[in-house]
Amino acid sequence: MSAQVVVVGGGIGGLTLGIALRRAGVPVEIYERADELREVGAAVALSANGTRELYRLGVGEGLDAVSTRPTELIYRDGVTGERAAAHPGGDSYRARFGAPYWGIHRVDLQQGLAAAFGDEHLHLGSGVTSVTGDGAGAEITLADGTTVAADVVIGADGVHSVVRDHVAGPGSGPVYSGTSAFRGLVPVSALPSLPDPMAIQFWMGPDAHLLHYALGEDDDTVNFFAVLCGPREWDGGPRATAEGELLEGFAGWHPAVTEMLAAAPQSPRWPLLTQPPLNRWTRGRVTLIGDACHAMLPHHGQGANQSIEDAAVLAGLLATVDPDTALAQYPRRRRARTRAVARSAWDTGTLLHLAAGAEARARDAGLAHYLDRFAWVHSHGQDGPAPAR
Repeated sequence: MSAQVVVVGGGIGGLTLGIALRRAGVPVEIYERADELREVGAAVALSANGTRELYRLGVGEGLDAVSTRPTELIYRDGVTGERAAAHPGGDSYRARFGAPYWGIHRVDLQQGLAAAFGDEHLHLGSGVTSVTGDGAGAEITLADGTTVAADVVIGADGVHSVVRDHVAGPGSGPVYSGTSAFRGLVPVSALPSLPDPMAIQFWMGPDAHLLHYALGEDDDTVNFFAVLCGPREWDGGPRATAEGELLEGFAGWHPAVTEMLAAAPQSPRWPLLTQPPLNRWTRGRVTLIGDACHAMLPHHGQGANQSIEDAAVLAGLLATVDPDTALAQYPRRRRARTRAVARSAWDTGTLLHLAAGAEARARDAGLAHYLDRFAWVHSHGQDGPAPAR
């Protein structure tokens, strides 16, 4: 079999890329190892730099209808609950940055993107085991032994990317950050102590923090992401832990925090991984997008957004210049920005875990200017008024 462009991975970045290429008239096939697009990670937050691209692709309004738009971004002391800093969300955020901020169920997002792409060229249950290529094209091999040739192969296959091994070599993947996390979904009705339940909030404290936001079209569920320092070393993926380990890590924190963590079954504990900067994103006619080349810590909520940005840039290049020029220009357009976002996410994780004292007070003073300091993240690609609701 052959195709002009093959995308490996049917996640957010891969599906966005597929939609963008098809809208530009570029033939594309997507191969996804999962048998169905199901919930992984429960929820995702998308900021204006991501949502504006989805509007440009014609899928923004449908996804907006199944999303929550946080009322504020609030930073709190994890023990006292005191507001350290707050920034407007909702319509104010949208007016400033030209597109909305969403909290959305990940499965709703993936299925919305898949519906826009269509079934005909989306191949589920099609894991890729290897990639080969040269300057004239590339080929993937599926788990059943089938091979697919293409002019261009794009790895959108996440942190454990098979395509990255071909491009950058074995052992080039992400490393453990020394921090780990628990996830959960809780009904808003189960959180009587929670102030501002429709806001996206960070609760900060020594060696830990909690992020949560409401999501879904009914605004009736809160997604939380609880981060702890340690353990020092980690091998493999998520692991089951002793019951109560999560609550123990937040002992003594504000009742709204412990109430939320106790209201959901304890999840597995996930290692937080980060990708050391790759000097090579492209090899011949094979390239990478998203977590396959720049997996980053989630403390700016930018993993999915950067994948969407990658997809928009790469699709635009492949639709307008020859493949070799496109694949040469693409890393030059994306590498510096994704490195800057990843570095800032790492630094933010450190700041969120400070104990009370002079350093924490200086952090809080800086957080009062968060949206000004990080407007370069949210305003990326902004060139006009906010899309109509």
